[in-house]
Amino acid sequence: MVEKIMRQSRKQTAWKKSRTFGDIKGGRRWPKLKDNIVKRRHSLLKPSEFDELPVYMVENPSKDFYFPITIDDIKNVLAQLPPEHVEGLTHIWLRKTNKKEKYQGVYTVGSGVRLITLYPFPKSNQLILGKERPTHKLLTWYKGYASEPQKEKDNWYIEFTEESARRYYLERLLLHEIGHYVNETLVRNKAARYKSENSADNYAFNMKIDI
Repeated sequence: MVEKIMRQSRKQTAWKKSRTFGDIKGGRRWPKLKDNIVKRRHSLLKPSEFDELPVYMVENPSKDFYFPITIDDIKNVLAQLPPEHVEGLTHIWLRKTNKKEKYQGVYTVGSGVRLITLYPFPKSNQLILGKERPTHKLLTWYKGYASEPQKEKDNWYIEFTEESARRYYLERLLLHEIGHYVNETLVRNKAARYKSENSADNYAFNMKIDI
């Protein structure tokens, strides 16, 4: 069930179901799967004049997952960033995962909506990396948040703590998706926008925040 962060009438609710489509401009997938850009429904309407932006939504994760961050954590991060890097975001959704969703987080654009969706983390605090030994680039992304890679049976994995998972979501994952928004709205160079995953990664690496 979605937690209503803001009290508003049914008519004013900005995130009720619709049949509009959204384009994923970028997202970080679980590491054992390849990155790509796909189309999907975002099921949200453009915010109304009554809404304070961004609109926050929280769903209850399934029994094997949890959200290591809160809405207050996210608000604290956004307050530290340049206004032009966040002022056009319309929604931030902590969304329950399902078998079809293979992303840790996604940035989606469409129908007057600029949405960041973050998915929950395994309660085991272990992140499965796949059967092949993880690359240096992948391990660099998680450096400072997770253990050295370990292998159990056929899979490599890294392990977090609840606190390091929290820092990872705020300092890497959330900033990565904000980096996609900045890339889409502020970067005018088409070649740079084409390499949006690298740009979003660099934004997360270079933007310093206090949590």
